[in-house]
Amino acid sequence: MLIGYARTSTADQIAGFEAQQRELKDHGCEKVFAEQVSSVKQRDHLEAAIDFSREGDTLVVTKLDRLARSVPDLIDIRKRLSAKGVRLHIMNMPMMNDSATAQMLETILGAVAQFEREVMLERQREGIAKAKAEGKFKGRPAMDETKAAAIREAFQNGEKPTQIARDYGVSRATVYRLAKEAA
Repeated sequence: MLIGYARTSTADQIAGFEAQQRELKDHGCEKVFAEQVSSVKQRDHLEAAIDFSREGDTLVVTKLDRLARSVPDLIDIRKRLSAKGVRLHIMNMPMMNDSATAQMLETILGAVAQFEREVMLERQREGIAKAKAEGKFKGRPAMDETKAAAIREAFQNGEKPTQIARDYGVSRATVYRLAKEAA
């Protein structure tokens, strides 16, 4: 059985997300697991795809960077699949198979992808530091104190944090942080 896995980092990447799913189905994947989550977060649908796979199946991804966040992550996924007798197929790397040479090339390409990501993050940090030094980057604007007070009051009145978060358009973590500040 061909099992597909599609992932984008953010919900804003709808076109790419839909394109991956379409490519996987066109490739013959009978079941496609898809999620929109950063590769550094818990990827529940990837775990589900690996758990779902059985000996003789093939896990299919459109690109290597949609599967693994780093070389160690790639090696771990490859090991887990191999232990179950599941093959890995990367659509934009058709020359890859389960040979030792293919796995070495996969690891090298994974290292290049990891390097590119780390360089991009380094440039981003440098750009933020420069913008801060020039007074152009100030971070997220502070919450309006009236809204913060209303959230604190709702929490103190026993309203559920999830409902408060929905009502005021904030995260539950923000509700808890404001409640803690009030205590």
